[in-house]
Amino acid sequence: MQTMTLIEAAGFLKMHPEELRRRTKRGIIPGAKAGRAWVFIDEDLAEWLRSQYVRSVRGLQLRKEVGLCRSTSANQSGGSMSSLQQENEYAALLGLTRNP
Repeated sequence: MQTMTLIEAAGFLKMHPEELRRRTKRGIIPGAKAGRAWVFIDEDLAEWLRSQYVRSVRGLQLRKEVGLCRSTSANQSGGSMSSLQQENEYAALLGLTRNP
């Protein structure tokens, strides 16, 4: 187990040091502020990075499902209707008869 500075940890994660500081401060990435400096443990960062990889793989698997609408799990996507089609559908719902 080794410790890293903010700059070293940012290099390890291929991330800008300021972004790493913000994420660590919000508790997203594991790290601690010892006095005035941020300190990171290499094993904690590797574990966090692995957890991100797993999430990314799961996301790719979900995106491969074809034909599903993400927001409603509907099998069909919406689309525009012609004015006449919309009027006919509305009339049918109200029980009105329409002349073609």
